[in-house]
Amino acid sequence: MSSLSSGPMGLAVQMLSGRWFMAFASFLIMSAAGATYIFAIYSADIKSSLGYNQQTLNTLSFFKDLGANVGIHAGLLAEVTPTWLILAVGSATNLFGYLMVYLSITGRTPRPHVWQMCLYICVGANSQSFANTGALVTCVKNFPESRGIVLGLLKGFVGLSGAVFTQLYLAFYGGHDSKSLVLLIAWLPAAISAVFLRTIRIIPPNRLSNEFKVFCNFLYVSLALAAYLMVVIILQKKFAFTRAEYAGSAAVVLFLLFILPLAVVIREEISISKQNHPPKKIPLSPPTTTILSNASSKNTTNFTLSRIVKIFKSPNRGEDYSILQALVSVDMFLLFVSTVFGVGGTLTAIDNMGQIGESLGYPAKSIATFVSLISIWNYTGRVASGFASEILLAKYKLPRPLMFAFVLLVSCLGHLLVAFGVPGSLYAASIIIGFCFGAAMPLILSIISELFGLKYYSTLYNFGGMASPVGSYILNVRVAGYLYDREAMKQNGHKLVPSSSGKSLTCIGVQCFKRSFLIITAVTLAGALVMLLLAWRTKEFYRGDIYARFREGLEGESKAEETKSSVEKEKLDEKESLKGIDSIQTSQRNVF
Repeated sequence: MSSLSSGPMGLAVQMLSGRWFMAFASFLIMSAAGATYIFAIYSADIKSSLGYNQQTLNTLSFFKDLGANVGIHAGLLAEVTPTWLILAVGSATNLFGYLMVYLSITGRTPRPHVWQMCLYICVGANSQSFANTGALVTCVKNFPESRGIVLGLLKGFVGLSGAVFTQLYLAFYGGHDSKSLVLLIAWLPAAISAVFLRTIRIIPPNRLSNEFKVFCNFLYVSLALAAYLMVVIILQKKFAFTRAEYAGSAAVVLFLLFILPLAVVIREEISISKQNHPPKKIPLSPPTTTILSNASSKNTTNFTLSRIVKIFKSPNRGEDYSILQALVSVDMFLLFVSTVFGVGGTLTAIDNMGQIGESLGYPAKSIATFVSLISIWNYTGRVASGFASEILLAKYKLPRPLMFAFVLLVSCLGHLLVAFGVPGSLYAASIIIGFCFGAAMPLILSIISELFGLKYYSTLYNFGGMASPVGSYILNVRVAGYLYDREAMKQNGHKLVPSSSGKSLTCIGVQCFKRSFLIITAVTLAGALVMLLLAWRTKEFYRGDIYARFREGLEGESKAEETKSSVEKEKLDEKESLKGIDSIQTSQRNVF
């Protein structure tokens, strides 16, 4: 038995330095990285306490989405710095941004200008980009052949975070003041990232035969968590919970989120230890260069015309593109456009769910239920698309862009339910929109990694994320916000309520969002057609073995290790033989 796994202390060291504990830490970080999806719970407090109209509130929402999705700077920083620094920066920005929002809406600071509130919420939400770059991108590189599953699970925990935050908020603060939720959002994600700064790092991939089974165990735990949250949300809607009952509910959530996944990690590490194949010891702060790439940076030649042509010439799909090659490619353009209009529409619905519910006459308690439903079905969509797309790709060579197009088509049903405001239909719309928004994210990120490689995935991943805030600005601020305020002014006798009065402009009725969501439905259909074009362009690529290069690399490494070990064994045998001969000669001399 290896010394690494000798005794409880050795097992603990093996576990803390292993890939599975790193994955567990990533799950926890991502489960606290989805605060942007519960904006609808506290947006009414921002609107009333600062006297904003709907377009101003949607502008604030746009900057929230901008911060959450624009992470090019985080990706570029990750190319040259260790992962712990990325997580540390994200922790600091989260604490500063949301704490300033909390102080502003509670009147503990002078009333801020709109641009200051936009800055605060953008900085706070930008921590999500650093969490994604630090935890999610690193996890994908550590499990390259299970990237669809990894992305589905990690993004699934992000989707669940809204419901998790809601339960913790009810336990800590009682649920009577949504301003306290902003305080929880400020300190909790920052603390979790700080705890696991040295855990998240790149570890050489060493695919085990039961890797899929272990991820399935994590999936079962997350499904149990989602099912529990769904049941408890229904119960909380039917019955009035006491503070102690809210605390008990939060304790169950923490058990399912922390204890059970950790048990999966411990069981797997014990299994590895018994097989006498512990993972290699690795440094806590490894170099940040991608281990999957063997390219060396030899900048010894001058730029010539042929070199410039080579820079812009795209390699074969699946190979490592440079950042510039990926950004100017037709495939990236099609993916970006489809994401702008497809995901931008679902994001607009999620951000406006509070005002949609209010305009259709739903009580405040139901609006909190909509947010929780979106969170749970957001999770369901993410894990379903992650696992299902991996299975469909492996068995039937079904291109992921085709699956993405299907998701966009389904989301149109949710948009139409919002547009026509059928009584009670907002519950179904919340489920459809939450599921489709969640399902889209792992597909987008998997497509980027598969078409353009993993060498610069930190940067390209964050570039792909920029499409969401672009769509949010167009559809949320310029369409939904503008049309809502116009209808509200019509109901108010065309009188504009000044922001200094402390009153907000409110619209009541189906007409508040009808026209905007009909427009969103149309552009989502256009996005689905664009994605079908990308599916047609990449059908030959997905028919091949897209993970072959990773298996070949690992097989080459394993053969090299086997050769090295056999040579070392021959040398050891030779040395033992020489020792035997020397001992015989010595004994013969003693005899004589």
